[in-house]
Amino acid sequence: MTAPDTATRPQPPAAPVPPDVEQAEAAIVEHYPRLVRLAYLVLPPTLGRNRRVLTAHSLVQRALPRGRRDAAAGVAAVQGGVPGQRGGPDDSGYAYVRLRVLRAALEAGLPLTFRALPRRAQLPPALPQVWGLRLFPRSGGAEELALDQWLATLDGPGRAACVLRALERLPEPEVLRVLDEAGVPDPAAAARESGDPANDALFSSPEFDPCVLQARPTDLLRRRRLTRAALAAGAALAVCGALLALPGGGWGSDGAAAPPYARNAAAEQALDPAELVRVAPALWHTSSRTDFSTWPARGDRADDTALLRRALAVWARPGPSVVVSATPGTPSGPPMGPAQLLFAGAVDQAVVVLLYDGLRVVRYAEPRSGSAGAALDFARTDGASADTATALVVSRVDGNVRYLAAPWVTGVALRDLLKPGGPPAVLKTTPDGVTPPVPGPAPTGDCTSWNALSLTGDGATRLITDLGELTPARLTSGAPGAERNVTEAAELADWSRIACLLPSVRSHGVRTVNSWTYAKQPLPEGDGTATWLCTRAETWQGAADRVQAQFLAPGSATAAQAAAAEGVAACGPREPRVLAGVLWKSRAGQWYVVAAGSAQFASLSVTGGGVNGSANGNRLAVKAPAGAQVDLSGKLTDGTKAGVLR
Repeated sequence: MTAPDTATRPQPPAAPVPPDVEQAEAAIVEHYPRLVRLAYLVLPPTLGRNRRVLTAHSLVQRALPRGRRDAAAGVAAVQGGVPGQRGGPDDSGYAYVRLRVLRAALEAGLPLTFRALPRRAQLPPALPQVWGLRLFPRSGGAEELALDQWLATLDGPGRAACVLRALERLPEPEVLRVLDEAGVPDPAAAARESGDPANDALFSSPEFDPCVLQARPTDLLRRRRLTRAALAAGAALAVCGALLALPGGGWGSDGAAAPPYARNAAAEQALDPAELVRVAPALWHTSSRTDFSTWPARGDRADDTALLRRALAVWARPGPSVVVSATPGTPSGPPMGPAQLLFAGAVDQAVVVLLYDGLRVVRYAEPRSGSAGAALDFARTDGASADTATALVVSRVDGNVRYLAAPWVTGVALRDLLKPGGPPAVLKTTPDGVTPPVPGPAPTGDCTSWNALSLTGDGATRLITDLGELTPARLTSGAPGAERNVTEAAELADWSRIACLLPSVRSHGVRTVNSWTYAKQPLPEGDGTATWLCTRAETWQGAADRVQAQFLAPGSATAAQAAAAEGVAACGPREPRVLAGVLWKSRAGQWYVVAAGSAQFASLSVTGGGVNGSANGNRLAVKAPAGAQVDLSGKLTDGTKAGVLR
């Protein structure tokens, strides 16, 4: 730090003699607007205009000295209980108060550090306070704006020197003396920084008058939210206080329980980016599990501590601007301990972080610039395996989808399920395993195509498709309990006829969708052979599985839904049977009730609506009037009666 230039400075006159409290009060009252303007101009503009106004008033009001002094100590005595005559701006009372205001304004601009206790002027003023209003001086013209911007480039001593010269009209020797008494280390440097005297007249502008103010309301919605939060916190504290006052000490006083409000180390570690779990890239080769827990941390932002801290903080306490979504049955609470990092990187126009806590995969996304418009997605993934942990959706923009493939995936191809005979298009992934954008299945429309990804790796080729969630659904074929990957031409042909029914299970937390042919039925009048299929969409939560029975007429390009049910065991490993029927019209114009059950059915019967018939075996065809409402049932091979899927 440069030493003060005392060699060239004129010898200052004696410092102002401390007045008694009455004379100081008289000086403050007499010159209050001038003192507040001085404090306002010296305070750092970074405080904001509202805070500067309140702080300036607070500093001037705190400039009143404490206690009383004897009149003989240096100022005129007060006679007869009447204050002495007030002098001009240069009297000792005003000079003393001005010095105290200037010193406090300079201290208020000092940054807070952990090395020293904060000074009183550095703390927000306790008084005055204005609740619900923002106060600021009247706006000036372009010249005042330019002057205010220029003052913001100066440090505190520079602004103080400028204000003493321009506002107080002090000559340079007096400016140096006052700055020295205020504790400025280098008054000469501050004086040189104070600028051009040509703009001094602007310091008297209303732009810098904190006594002539405009008032505007604060953020009303934010204030309402804070009020509600304060009331809720007060109620919670009252309840906790009452419980703690109960006999026995209230919560946490018995046994091995922690004391009330003990710090939770696991919860704190969960928000620390340094505690994130990062597995070795080759762990999946030797691990007994092959699921998301063996995915390594990938992405070009995997070491961005600030990004990871934001993602963890939003996960723990998403703000009102965060768009939060969760698949059905997925809890959206904070992590229970340090999560595993799967991916962090820039994808399209967003920055994406994928995290895994053993129960859920969480996707945090924010724009590349700023954090406004952040999104948080939860997907339940407990019980995942190598078959259902093959990929995650990292981006979905303008109908296109990007996936992050599992580390064991060695090949990715795009296949249109509605064109089973067409060759799949090979896709090249990035070194981190991110696919190029591929058109996703449209949630509505004419269903002219339905894209799926064919993933090769770990000794198998698996077929997945996007159903609007973070985890894509795996598509399989085969009887319940014997599901297999869709690779054969016949299996692809079956899926081409039922793919357009997949929107009915969209956004339901689907893990796998299995379709199998449970019966083939020769139709009456020689109209060919119909195919009966059962499609079961199993969800991650397990309690809301969706089942459909589908009827595929000969020559038809798509199957028709014959029956549907939710939350039932039919068509699954626990109950691998299904029965359904439809009204079918022959080419000759005759209507029939046609029905078929799986191999567990020994006979079928139909009644009602003017129809009465039965058949041995698991297939039935009976003439019926158009629009007939019938009851269909069957008997199993063990003699048990069973109804249709519903």
